[in-house]
Amino acid sequence: MLKFFEIYRKQIIWAVVFFLFSLNFITWSSVFAVSNAPGIAVYFFDVGQGDSEFISAKDGTQILIDGGPNAKVLSDLGRVMPYYDNSIDLIVLTHQHADHVTGLIDVLRRYKVGMVIENGAGYNTAEYAEFERIITEKNIKKIIIDRPEELLFYNGAVLKFLYPERSYDGETLKNVHDATVVSELDFEGRKILFMGDAEKNIEARLVYEGAVGNIDVLKAGHHGSKTSSNDFFLNIIKPEYAVISAGEGNRYGHPSQQTLSNLANIGAKIFRTDLDGTIKLEINKGNFVLSTQK
Repeated sequence: MLKFFEIYRKQIIWAVVFFLFSLNFITWSSVFAVSNAPGIAVYFFDVGQGDSEFISAKDGTQILIDGGPNAKVLSDLGRVMPYYDNSIDLIVLTHQHADHVTGLIDVLRRYKVGMVIENGAGYNTAEYAEFERIITEKNIKKIIIDRPEELLFYNGAVLKFLYPERSYDGETLKNVHDATVVSELDFEGRKILFMGDAEKNIEARLVYEGAVGNIDVLKAGHHGSKTSSNDFFLNIIKPEYAVISAGEGNRYGHPSQQTLSNLANIGAKIFRTDLDGTIKLEINKGNFVLSTQK
């Protein structure tokens, strides 16, 4: 089990808040706004044809999973993070494709990042090389997922890393989707499964190994492509909600009609970033609140 790193950031934030308060630059309502915040909010950013999810806990813990295909993620983060906050505790790169890693380059340049988690597979592109260069240059702690792990943080919340279950560190793969980092957020009895671009072979593996069961929300694999979200897998996990991250009018035809049919057949309520914009999920005392912003 991974032991969560020290949240040094909160000490810095509250030092800044205290300073501003002492100068009367901040109101009582904004100081205590955190008391009305949900336990955890999860944002599925509309970054176009790519993936980016952001987990924000009431204690200030922040986790970014993927960054989309460009710098748009910076404006998305700017809308949901406190204006004085210039750090993110954890970045998770699910795999090395440009529509997941490119935005993270801008995030690494802009924010102070506590730790990076990835699969470590060899991948020879300019975007991934720059991502790795900045991590090294800034001396950011990096963990390669090569077995199931659990990351504990706010109030019993757990981010479980379900896949990969072996090391891909430095290995060049024919299909880097085969090393996708799959994770599940468990909080107050609710479960959200982040599939990255995992395809049917990984779905089957997760089922046969008993790594997954009933969940509440599925971030569908591979932008709703027909390569993912097969009916066998969906009938095991039975999500109440499914989120598909895809670009409006994308050239790949994502999401596929097959995936939409599979999700409809199990009764999942479908949300799509190409139609609904950014999707926000709030968890508070075990209750869900879902909202969208186009």
